[in-house]
Amino acid sequence: MSQQSVSEKKYNPLMAKILAMLFGGMVLYLFAILGTIGLFNSLYSGRILPGISVSGISLSGLPTAQAASKLIDQFTFPITGKILFRYGGQIWVASPAELGLIIDPGGSADAAFEVGRSGGMFSRLADQVHSLRNGKDIPPVIVFDQKLAYAYLQKIAASIDKPVLDASLSLEGVLVRSQAGQVGRLLNVDETMKALTSQLLTFSDGEIPLVVDEIQPAVADASLRAGELQTLLSQPLVLISPQAGSTSQGPWSLDPTLLAKMIKIDLVHDGNQAHYELSFYDDQLTTYLKKIASEIQRDPENARFIFNDDTRQLNLIKNAVIGVKLDLGESIKQVEKGAMEGKHEIPLVTTLQPPQVGDDAQGQTLGITELVSSTSTYFRGSSDQRIQNIQTASSRFHGLLVAPGETFSMGNALGDVSLENGYAEALIIYDNRTITGVGGGVCQVSTTLFRTVFFGGFPIVERHPHAYRVGYYEQTAGGHDSSLAGLDATVYVPLVDFKFTNDTPYWLLMETYVNVASRRLTWKFYSTKDGRTVQWNTSGPQNVIPAPDPLFQENPDLGTFEMKQVDYSADGAVVTVNRTVLKNGQFYFNDVFKTAYSPWQAICEYGSGVEDPLAKAASMGLCQP
Repeated sequence: MSQQSVSEKKYNPLMAKILAMLFGGMVLYLFAILGTIGLFNSLYSGRILPGISVSGISLSGLPTAQAASKLIDQFTFPITGKILFRYGGQIWVASPAELGLIIDPGGSADAAFEVGRSGGMFSRLADQVHSLRNGKDIPPVIVFDQKLAYAYLQKIAASIDKPVLDASLSLEGVLVRSQAGQVGRLLNVDETMKALTSQLLTFSDGEIPLVVDEIQPAVADASLRAGELQTLLSQPLVLISPQAGSTSQGPWSLDPTLLAKMIKIDLVHDGNQAHYELSFYDDQLTTYLKKIASEIQRDPENARFIFNDDTRQLNLIKNAVIGVKLDLGESIKQVEKGAMEGKHEIPLVTTLQPPQVGDDAQGQTLGITELVSSTSTYFRGSSDQRIQNIQTASSRFHGLLVAPGETFSMGNALGDVSLENGYAEALIIYDNRTITGVGGGVCQVSTTLFRTVFFGGFPIVERHPHAYRVGYYEQTAGGHDSSLAGLDATVYVPLVDFKFTNDTPYWLLMETYVNVASRRLTWKFYSTKDGRTVQWNTSGPQNVIPAPDPLFQENPDLGTFEMKQVDYSADGAVVTVNRTVLKNGQFYFNDVFKTAYSPWQAICEYGSGVEDPLAKAASMGLCQP
């Protein structure tokens, strides 16, 4: 190929002309398009571009002010739209405006004006072309005041909401009140608001599903417990002692009226569930059962014996008694359990307490083998009533056993000194006076016990002398002995007691014998001698203070010319008694009993008509020095 042909291929004048023409045409076309666009924008300067609408309302070619005005006139959904709410048979209809939805006409017009005028050149051009060819509908700019929507939904909630109620159970007297629970309803405003917002933004009518939450009661039904309660109160609750066959206690009946006051109804929660529980008020049931316990209570009693001096064996004179005690804690459980199970007869729980010494006890086993102490006192001049009281009181101790190491209380063994227990009214010392009272003469028994303990060499824990010297306690078999002054003891249950300790390893058996004919009370101790002996001495009455002159006083209750002596004179004195107890000849212990007796005034009372009480008393031998 030649050099010339190559150059021809590199430059072709015809092709150059064609290319120049094409380029020039394109430039002219571009200028034409740009001119058209400029002319288009110039024509719609300050106006919304053609094809633009808001929610179907054409705003083409309108200035924004006119567009806003047109929207106000034609976009009526906030006013004419209908939003329906339904629950059961109830219906609520509201306009969007009532629910807080309104259009922003100015904002909507401005948004329409910006279509085809925002973004880059090609983006604007594309929007303009698209609007011209297909149109462009944009949503309106709205204002949604949710406060109004919430307020409207709250009004609906006032008709829908229903409080949740637990089933109720109560007592009015013996009447059982029971009411089934109520399921609660609560409009879920927040969830309903979500659905409402979605519907409003469609700018179309619609029905909004109300979201209603149901709240189940913690306890829906109390009928089961109500039935149990009605059964419990349908008849009296009878409590039975297991020992009723051998004792006179019980049964005890709780009538429904009293029973109802003891019942406690508790609502017990278990997570989201709950139930009613029936029980007794602890304090009320306990108080009631404590009263029963005092009736059931029976202390164990050792068998009683006398020592047969011939056979040197024990002869049974009274059977042992097994003690009974109410088990309060277990009885409470038993009553609560049985009552709640619908039982109307419930056995109480008791425990048996066997005595230390049964009917088959043997003297050798107990260490009762011989007489270790015996004392007698005399009561010449006693009234029939005083003798009756001596017999009654001393019988309480006949055959009684004192355990090794036991501190014996005479007051506990004596019990209640009352007319019901066989005592009579006789003279007693009370409040610095000798008066008539129940149990006069019991101190003859306490003085005899004191001396038996004293001369037996047993430790004395508590002893109280009389306020003044009593003649009975200085009597002997043949007369009177002032050396016995200071060896008396008084007991006044429950304030004043006499106590001693059996400090031997052997049981001690007491026997008491009243010889009415001889006016003598004898007290015997049987046990086993341990080598103890007693040495004692007395100061006798010292610092003697003569009794005051007799007192004469009128008593309107006495008959005419009647007179009687109601108190007796006694000189005051101080007596000191020393006791030394030896064991196998060696010192064991010693004690001192010092008694200060007050001088005592004789008192005579007289009725009307007695002009000279002193002379009348002398004639009758009353109130003499």
